[in-house]
Amino acid sequence: MNHEPSAGAALRFLLDEDLPPDAARIARKLGIDAVSVHEVGRTGLTDEEQLAYAVGENRVMVTRHRDDYLELTRRTFATNQPHGGVLIVRRRTPNTDPRGIAHAVATWARRYHDGGPGIGFVDFV
Repeated sequence: MNHEPSAGAALRFLLDEDLPPDAARIARKLGIDAVSVHEVGRTGLTDEEQLAYAVGENRVMVTRHRDDYLELTRRTFATNQPHGGVLIVRRRTPNTDPRGIAHAVATWARRYHDGGPGIGFVDFV
């Protein structure tokens, strides 16, 4: 199974539990396919479980857990596991600003409307 978005495919996003669920709702209003782990009943799971779910759903993981996901990405590559990409929300956009988070994801998604920068990427918004 190919977990990399195909050229022309719209990117899909899974927002981690450390981000406000309102950010996903706002992103959808901006035309972005985004869901929060809160909305799909996946709170309280490990980062590994969240990333595996994102891969299975062909979604880019969006999180603030920078160090955790950088290490997880390294391990994923070392073990040749599928990885659909991670966007790390910078600290300058606080969780009290779900609109700012949603707009950052939407801006990033529009830059990579053709399917993303490639499999297994880590980028910052």
